[in-house]
Amino acid sequence: MVDRPETSDEWHMPAEPIRQERGHPPPKLAIVLPCYNEEEVLPETSRRLLLLLDDLSESGLIEEGSLYFVDDGSEDGTWQFIQSLAASNERVHGIKLSRNYGHQRALLAGLLHAPGDVVISIDADLQDDLTATKSMLSGYASGAEIVYGVRRLRQMDTSVKRVTAEAYYSILRAIGVNLIFNHADYRLLSRPVIEALREYKETNIFLRGLIPQLGFQSALVYYDRQERFAGVSKYPFSKMLALAIEGITSFSDVPLKIITILGLVISLVSFAMATWALWIRIFNPSAVPGWASTVIPLYMLGGIQLLCMGVIGQYLAKIYSETKSRPRFIIEKLI
Repeated sequence: MVDRPETSDEWHMPAEPIRQERGHPPPKLAIVLPCYNEEEVLPETSRRLLLLLDDLSESGLIEEGSLYFVDDGSEDGTWQFIQSLAASNERVHGIKLSRNYGHQRALLAGLLHAPGDVVISIDADLQDDLTATKSMLSGYASGAEIVYGVRRLRQMDTSVKRVTAEAYYSILRAIGVNLIFNHADYRLLSRPVIEALREYKETNIFLRGLIPQLGFQSALVYYDRQERFAGVSKYPFSKMLALAIEGITSFSDVPLKIITILGLVISLVSFAMATWALWIRIFNPSAVPGWASTVIPLYMLGGIQLLCMGVIGQYLAKIYSETKSRPRFIIEKLI
C-alpha cells in the first residue's frame, strides 16, 4: 500500500490517478540494477523481472519496460550473463563500468543512462519485494515524482545489523540529514527528478541523502524484505562503515561543530584539573609532585586531538576529491 508520513505535509499524494485524468499515457519504465559478482542470482532475477514487466504491461500500469544491468567491475561471469541475456531479449540492456566504483556510483551510472518516463532502482539480490513496483507506479500515477520503498520490518537482518542500522538512521536525523527511515535504494524516480539529479556533480555520492534534497512531490511504499535468493552479500562491515561515514560527512557539518564544543569542554576540564593539581601541591606535601598535572592532561588532550584531527581529515579528504573533479565512473561498454 502507499502511505504518507505522519510528520510532514510535503508528502501529500492525491488519491486519484491524476496523470491519467489529464490524458497522460502509461509511462515507459526502466529498471536499473547495479551488479557486483551476482552471477549466481542473475538468472532468477532476470526471469522474475521480465515476468514483472509483462504483468505491468498487461495491467496497463506501463506502456513498455526494460531492464538495465550495471556491471560494477565484477570478477565472475556477471557481464557474460548480461551480454548473453541482452542478445536474446531486446528488453535487456547492459552497462559495463571500467572497474569497481562502488554501489552508489554504479547505481548513479544506471540512473543517468537509462531512458524512460520513470526509473526504478533495485538491488539484484531479490531481497526487495518486486510486487511493490505496482504500488510505486500507482503512486506515480497519483502525482508523486519520487516514490520511496521503505522496509516495514528488518526480520531478515541479524540483531546487530538491525540495531546498528536503526541507530544510524536516528543519528543522521539528529544531526539534520533529511533521510527516509529504513529506506535504502529501492525507489521510483520520474524523468524530471532524474534530470534534476544530473545537475548534482559531487564526487562523494550518497543517494539516500541526496534524493530527498531534490524536493518534488513524494510518497512512501512499505514492503517486507526477503532473504537473499542466492550468493552472499557484497556489503561487508567495512563497506557499510564507509557508506555510513559518507552519509554523515556529505550532508552535515555537525561533527565539526561538535569538535568546537568538545574543545571548549576539554579546556574547562583542563583548567579545573590544573586548579586541583595546584591545590594538591599546596595542601598535600606527601603527594608525588607533578603526577596529576602531567599524566592526566597528557593522555586526555592527546586522545581528543587525534580524534579531532581524524574528523577534520575526513572533511579535508572530501574537499580534495571534489576539487580534482575526476569522473565519478567510466563506462566501458553499453549493450
